[in-house]
Parts: sequence; C-alpha cells; structure tokens
Amino acid sequence: MAEAKPMSAPPGATGVLVLASGDVVWGRGFGAEGQAVGEVCFHTAMTGYQEIMTDPSFAGQIINFTFPHIGNVGANPDDVEADEPHALGMIVREDVTEPSNFRSNEHLDAWMKKHARIGLAGIDTRALTRRIRTGGAPNGVIAHSASGEFDIPLLLQMAREWPGLEGMDLAIAVTTETHYGWEGGVWRLGFGYEDTGFSTSLEANGEEESATQPPFVSSEVEKRPHIVAIDYGSKHNIFRNLVKAGARVTVLPATATFEQAMSFAPDGFFLSNGPGDPAATAEYAVPVIRAMLDSGKPVFGICLGHQLMALAVGAETSKMFQGHRGANHPVKRLSDGAVEITSMNHGFAVLGETLPANARETHVSLFDGSNAGFELTDRPAFAVQYHPEASPGPQDSLYLFERFVGMMG
Repeated sequence: MAEAKPMSAPPGATGVLVLASGDVVWGRGFGAEGQAVGEVCFHTAMTGYQEIMTDPSFAGQIINFTFPHIGNVGANPDDVEADEPHALGMIVREDVTEPSNFRSNEHLDAWMKKHARIGLAGIDTRALTRRIRTGGAPNGVIAHSASGEFDIPLLLQMAREWPGLEGMDLAIAVTTETHYGWEGGVWRLGFGYEDTGFSTSLEANGEEESATQPPFVSSEVEKRPHIVAIDYGSKHNIFRNLVKAGARVTVLPATATFEQAMSFAPDGFFLSNGPGDPAATAEYAVPVIRAMLDSGKPVFGICLGHQLMALAVGAETSKMFQGHRGANHPVKRLSDGAVEITSMNHGFAVLGETLPANARETHVSLFDGSNAGFELTDRPAFAVQYHPEASPGPQDSLYLFERFVGMMG
C-alpha cells in the first residue's frame, strides 16, 4: 500500500470532517487543533451548548448542532455539567462570533482551546442532519489544522477502524475515581449556585480521606434522606435537584459493589446517566442493581441508569438508528395523559415490549413511541429515559425528584 500523502484543503478551509463512508466535508476549524474519532450525531437544542459539551453522556461523540448560532453567548464557569468537556468536538453552521451575554466571561473558541476540543464551522449542518436521519449516526473524524494540511487517507482509516459505540463500556472512563459527598444547590439568577451549608468532607472534620469511610455530615444535614448515587457519567444538575428536593447525596464510582454502597447506610439508590452501550456496562452494574432492588429501598434511574435498571429486571436494550438528542422531545405520561417537554440524549433504548410483568410502562416518546419510563409494581423503583434536571419544560419533570425523595420518607 502506498504511503498516504497530506492533502491540501480548499482555500480558506482549516477543518474537515471525514466519515467512514468516504465522505469528506470541509469547513473552518476553531478551538483546539488536532483530530478526534467518534460517532457523529445531531442535537436540536437552541441553547445550552456548554451543558451539552460537558455532559459525560456524550463521551465518544461529535456533536452536529442543528441550531446555526452556536457560541454567540460565550462561555462561563457555571453552565457546565462536569469538570471538563466529554463530547469530542462540535460542528456548527456559522462562525463563532464575539459573545453577547452579560453572563459570559470567555469566548467559546478560547474555551474550546483550553479544554482541547475541536470545532468545525461553515458546515451545512442541515444536510449533515438529513444524512444522519436517513443513514444513521456514522463514525467519523473531526480535524483542525491552521495550515490546512490533512492526511485524508489516514483520517478515513481512523474512521473506518473505530469500532463504534455498540458493545463499548464508556462509563468506566468517565466515572468518579472515589466517593464524595455532594454539596451544592441549584443555580439562581443573581445568586449563582446555592450554598446549602453542607459539610460533607472528611477533611472538613479534621480527618483523613478514606475510600470506605462515609463523608462527615452535620447534624442538620444528617436528618435528610440519604441517597447513594452510582456515577456512570453523571450530570451535576441531577445532584443539585436531589438536594433541592430535600436529600443529601453521596456519589460512588460505577464499579462500586452493593456492600460498599450499603456501608454508607443509604435510604435509597440513584442510578445516573452516562455514555456507551448499556449492555456492556451491565456486566458489572446489573448484579449490583439487582441487589439494590432486592433490598427494598427506593431506586431511581435516569438515562443510562434507566437502561441498566431495565436490564436488571430482564428487559432488553438496542442501538437506535439515529438516537434522541435535543431539548424539545415530547413525552406522554401514561398515568394521566399529560405531555412533558423533555431533554434527551441517548443512542440506545429500552425495548418496551420486553419489560417483565412486574414492570409497568409509565412514559413513551411521542416522536417514535419508544419507551421513556417504567416503574416496578412490586418494589419502590422507577426510571426515565430523559433528563428531568435539564428543565426544558422548564419544570415539567421536576416532580420526579420530589417523588423519589418522598419515597424515602
């Protein structure tokens, strides 16, 4: 095989998207220089690009934003869902402009550079979205080079050799390395994130951090129902809303055992969102979840947590053709027929017809009828596929946090 030669981009092009199909899409790069390979998907939200880029559920994915004006409100340290971005890069229609928002303190281009994330502007994002809708989410490489020089054969090889998300456990790569007590409350305009007054650190009590010892809590906080949350790639705002609903939260790694979770004396268990194939994560997560369900304590799952709970009770999941990613997804609540406007981000789905007799479907997507929630009839456990903490409704689904905390008394 002949050695691959660098290829010059068309005039003015400093970025490229190379799909496994062989399609090459030229654009203008921004953010960090380099290349990244992953699944190319589209997201229909008009706002919240920082939240989307930092959502751990987007690990291994390149985001094609359907809204054309991404970056025009800049970036700030509050609008993030994790300590760093997890999406590999972003594809946008218009060039990123100077920010115009009183909350901005950084240009999106600078924020992307700082976090080593690649951007590609000047793309016909509608055409790319139609391609994904008809052909499914493809594997691809996003690349940025200020010189305009790209080794297209090598990028194509990378796209074709990347194995894809099916069968891939990514929760293990994004989970916390150790347990910690969650301290922050929800954000309010003019005030920032609420100071709950929680003191959940062992160090705050003059003790050395321990991998097995529960965090120190004050007597006031100790009166709250205690949730042990398993972090498969959690979003921070989930924990903030659990605190707002009246709970205190201790976060454990995805690989935590049931015995480790019980050592924190929880009143209930939370299963977080996260990336990758639920069937792959299930190999170590499902036995723990089954033990949690058998304990009789309340269990609540969101997104990947919803899929893992379904697998734990005997249902099946499958890879979706294009996935659900956006902040405008209507979901029907079957108990009363109400429609919740929800935020979704998932490329795998629970097959509702495979739910066992003791699992009752509670929510369905009005886009395609896919399962969006279920509850167990013989145990205090329920789960939803969407993200109630993202507040697109804006408060259509916040009752789920109150329901869960209320189940613990």
